[in-house]
Amino acid sequence: MIIDVPGQMRISLILILLFLCAGRCCFAAEPLLVLRSTQVEMTWAPAGGALIAFQFRDDKINPLNFEIPPPLPTRQAEVPLLRGHFLCLDRWGAPSAAEQSHGMPYHGEAAAVRWTTVSEPQPSNRQVSAEMSCELPLAGLRVARRILLDEESSVALVMEQVTNGNKLGRIYNIVQHPTIAPPFLNDDTLVDSNARAGFLQDGPVPSSRDAASRWPTIAVRSAEVDLRQLRSEPGDVSDVSSFVFDNDEAYGWVTASSPRQKLLLGYVWKSADYPWLNIWRFRVDGKPAARGLEFGTTGYHQPFPTLVKQGRLLGRPTFAHLDADETIGRAYLCFLARIPADFQGVADLRVAEGRLRLKERRQADPRVIELTTSLGLSGVLGR
Repeated sequence: MIIDVPGQMRISLILILLFLCAGRCCFAAEPLLVLRSTQVEMTWAPAGGALIAFQFRDDKINPLNFEIPPPLPTRQAEVPLLRGHFLCLDRWGAPSAAEQSHGMPYHGEAAAVRWTTVSEPQPSNRQVSAEMSCELPLAGLRVARRILLDEESSVALVMEQVTNGNKLGRIYNIVQHPTIAPPFLNDDTLVDSNARAGFLQDGPVPSSRDAASRWPTIAVRSAEVDLRQLRSEPGDVSDVSSFVFDNDEAYGWVTASSPRQKLLLGYVWKSADYPWLNIWRFRVDGKPAARGLEFGTTGYHQPFPTLVKQGRLLGRPTFAHLDADETIGRAYLCFLARIPADFQGVADLRVAEGRLRLKERRQADPRVIELTTSLGLSGVLGR
């Protein structure tokens, strides 16, 4: 739930309610889309199109078990929930007042509409594949999603194409919104990334990279906060920090390691596709409740009029453009890994054909985790 009004929980909940009211449709109970390999299982919900479970088949821990939290009013079964890893499209955050009056929901329509299962899971060439799609009636966009799960490993490749069905070009944003929650999220969970310069959404906008914060620290009310961990402390927290990658980084990546659960969740994408990483922290009653590991085309949580006025931040655009009838494709890798109980997080992640290599974040004898895959990574994530 990227309700990015730091420290103002009441306003955060109001924004969530705006999403629910604006995006309300009737969704009958329907089967979920489930892909299985010999190691892992992925579960996608047609209502809202979210990845709501990604876990090892012999492990009950699902890092993506997030749902909109209490103290919201009673949630209605026919309304899609913001949950798991959902897609923000055609925007990230609130619509303008005029757009809201015409029914545009918070974070756009992609998580508020029913997705169609185009192709049920089927095995082929050591992979399990499935396809989904959806139409965004207000935005005039179409989304086609293809999911490839390695049949013998814990790595998945998700490819999405967005088509502008309008007769005129338009600006838009697309942000992937994975959100982790307890029990995978706890005081010991470590978030790592190769992101660099950034800022707090509720703070001043930096005039340059030299004036920006540096991952993983951020200034929150004059205090330096380490974003790698969200510990139990008195008081509620809801804030978002946004970061960009260095110019020489071909890939962006983010991982969440839960040594207590001996489990790691990670994502990799081309930084040219998604130049921003947005980290949401959400603590309720003093305990970690959710963390958003969001990557996308924007890092400025504002309606389009403000984005147009701002233009660029930290050398990166704050919105993208689709011409009339144009289709643009983007992709990301999603993976799970088992880790030891004393794992100290990820210092570096490398992508090679048929392999992901994660180096541990410790000075003495860092351990290396390697995941092999039959997925054609260079074809989609190649330089």
